[in-house]
Amino acid sequence: MGHFVQKKYLKGIVFLVGILLLLILGVIMKGKFYTTEQFHPLLILGFLGDLGSGIFYFIIKLLGLGKGHIEAITFHYGTTYLVIAGLLNYLVALNAFDIAVGKRK
Repeated sequence: MGHFVQKKYLKGIVFLVGILLLLILGVIMKGKFYTTEQFHPLLILGFLGDLGSGIFYFIIKLLGLGKGHIEAITFHYGTTYLVIAGLLNYLVALNAFDIAVGKRK
């Protein structure tokens, strides 16, 4: 959203499509969002990565998707795609911030 606010529409569209594609592929591959049911540092980091997807995280959860199916051959890939989408979104937000404060163009 930060790129759209700064009128960097092409960058915004590329990042939005890339993140959405990762999320959609993660769900199609029967990936799972991490939860906070068990307190383990790596699981909490995975949860924070998933949470980085922002509103899309909550939409996917409300639709009942992202629960995963461990018997699917692509389960681990799908779970990784879901986390990577959130982490990439964090990086995109930091990039938009850097542009806003004048560190990047």
